[in-house]
Amino acid sequence: MKPRPSLAVAMMLGWGLCLAEPPVVLGYRVVASYPHDPTAFTQGLVFSDGWLYESTGQYGRSALRRIDLDTGRIEQEFRLADDLFGEGLSVWQGRLVQLTWRERLGIVYDARTFERLETFSYQGEGWGLTQDGRHWIMSDGTDELRFLDPETRQVIRRLKVRLGARPVYRLNELEYIEARLWSNVWGSDHLVQIAPETGQVTATLDLSRLYPPDERSSPEAVLNGIAYDPSTGHLFVTGKYWPRLYEILIKE
Repeated sequence: MKPRPSLAVAMMLGWGLCLAEPPVVLGYRVVASYPHDPTAFTQGLVFSDGWLYESTGQYGRSALRRIDLDTGRIEQEFRLADDLFGEGLSVWQGRLVQLTWRERLGIVYDARTFERLETFSYQGEGWGLTQDGRHWIMSDGTDELRFLDPETRQVIRRLKVRLGARPVYRLNELEYIEARLWSNVWGSDHLVQIAPETGQVTATLDLSRLYPPDERSSPEAVLNGIAYDPSTGHLFVTGKYWPRLYEILIKE
């Protein structure tokens, strides 16, 4: 289990820095709320073809799931071996790609059948995963994102993420949305929007009011999970051990 960091969101996100072009502070509106398995240690979240796909973590409990959005019912599930800790998840050309935490193992599945097609290896830890149509993009809990060639699975680019001059650490679950990267900052209830060309944080979003910390069942029940519906432009967000998943509309 990842050790829980000491939280100082103001420092982690760089509030108070004197920036020439500070990031936009975004707002949001809740469009809908859906049931979510409160025992799921959410690590990766993807919305594709009307289905929600989720990767869950914890040794002995990690899984890949297809979920009915409206009911929260698990329609299909693949349980990982007990020595694997599930992490980030992305859709790629009819397949699902799932990372593991410290095992340096990526798993590729058929998105329809969940048949395990192949595996691949990478250096360091695996946290979040997304894709921009050309690359797989992964985080490892540091301030760096890695861009992988989907064919060779080799790193072809590294991107340092900065808020002004300050590194943004604990980048976790990722989503690529309209030429921008979005990331959870693990241990907080904030999302950051990142310019993939420069690594600069261009916007921030505070979602701590969705599920107030004093109502949560565990100190580990932090925000984690971003999925995008291109047909509506809405985001789906949830967290580890959260009983609800929220559909939100971003407002500037």
